[in-house]
Amino acid sequence: TGVQTCALPISAFLWPYALANLPAGWLVDKFGPKSMFSWALSLWSGLTFLMAFVNGYSFFYGLRMLLGIAESPFFTSGITLTHRWFSEKERGLPTAIINTGSQIANALAPPILTVLMLSLGWRGMFITIALCGIPLLLAWLKFYRDPNAREDALLHAGQRTVTASPQQRSNASWGSLFRHRTTWFMVIGNFSIMFTIWVYLTWLPGYLERSLGFSLKTTGWLASLPFLAGIFGVLVGGFISDRLVRRGVRAITSRKVPVVAGAALAGCFVAPIPFVDSTPMAMTLLTIGYFFSQMPQGALWALASDIAPKEQVASLGAIQNFGGFLGAAMAPIVTGVILQMTGQFTNVFLLGGGLLIVGAISYGLFVCRPLNEE
Repeated sequence: TGVQTCALPISAFLWPYALANLPAGWLVDKFGPKSMFSWALSLWSGLTFLMAFVNGYSFFYGLRMLLGIAESPFFTSGITLTHRWFSEKERGLPTAIINTGSQIANALAPPILTVLMLSLGWRGMFITIALCGIPLLLAWLKFYRDPNAREDALLHAGQRTVTASPQQRSNASWGSLFRHRTTWFMVIGNFSIMFTIWVYLTWLPGYLERSLGFSLKTTGWLASLPFLAGIFGVLVGGFISDRLVRRGVRAITSRKVPVVAGAALAGCFVAPIPFVDSTPMAMTLLTIGYFFSQMPQGALWALASDIAPKEQVASLGAIQNFGGFLGAAMAPIVTGVILQMTGQFTNVFLLGGGLLIVGAISYGLFVCRPLNEE
C-alpha cells in the first residue's frame, strides 16, 4: 500500500539506527568520542556520496540501513564529550545545544535540499551534502581534544572524576546496565516521548494536507513552524536543568524537571488537536505541543550522564536512545495502520498524547537515583 511504501525508506534508517545504538555506546566508552565520531562522520559522508549513484530501490534501501548504523555514534559521542568537559552544574545546556543540531536540520533542510535538487539534480544534491562532511571532519580532527588530567581536575573541582582508568573500563560490564530497573524505565520513557516526536517528523505534512486542507506548497512552510519551536524547546530544557543545579537542586531532579514537565505538557497540548475546529488553534496546539515535547531532549542525555557509572556514560545514553528510536521506528508504521483503519488522525493524536504522559510518569516516578546506588 501507499502507507507501507512511504514507511519503508524511513524504517530502513530508523531500525538499524536504533539497534546500532547498543554497540555504539559501548564503542564510544571503549575508544572515546574523538575516534568514534571521526569514523562515524567519514562513513556517513561516504554512504551519502554513494547515494548519488543508486540505480535501484534495493541499493537505495541498503544504503539507508548502513546510514542508520553510521549515524549511531553521533549523540553518544556528544554525551561523552559534555560529560568530560563540563561539570554537572553546567553540562545541561551544552548537551541541549548539541541536540538542537537535529532540530535546526529539520527546520532548514527541506528548503535547502529543494534548492540543491532543483539546481544540481538529485544526484548532485547527495554529492554536495556528502562533501560538506569533509571540512567538518578535518575541523573535528584538528580542534577537538580530550581534557588532560590537569584540565579535568580544574573543570570538575568538587565533582566526581569523569575519566575512567583502564582497569575500571575493563571491569565494567555493559550487560549489567540492563539489571537495573532505572535503565528499563529510561527505555520506556524515551520510547513514549520519541514516538510522538516522530509522528510529527513523518506525518505532519500529511495531517496538514489531509485534515486541515492546506495545499502541498503551503504545507511545507507551515510544517516548519513546530520544528522551529522545537529548537527553542531543547535549549529551554537544558537551561532550566542547569539553572536548578546551580541553585542547589539535586542534579538528577534538575534534569527530570524539564523531562517530566515537558512530556506532560506536550501530552496536554497534543491530545486535543483532533477536536479543535479552528485551523489557527490547531496549528497553535501543534506548535506548542512540539515545543514541550522537545524540552526533554537535551535533559535526557544529561540525565543519563548523571545516572550512569562514569565509565559507562555513553553506554547508558545509547541504551536510552535505543528505546527512543524503537518508538521512532514504530511511529510511522502505527500511524499508517491507524489511518488505514479509521481514515483520520484522531486516534493518532490521542495515542501520542497518552504515550507522552506515560513517558512523564516513567521518568518522574521510576528514574530516581544513580545506578551504582540501586
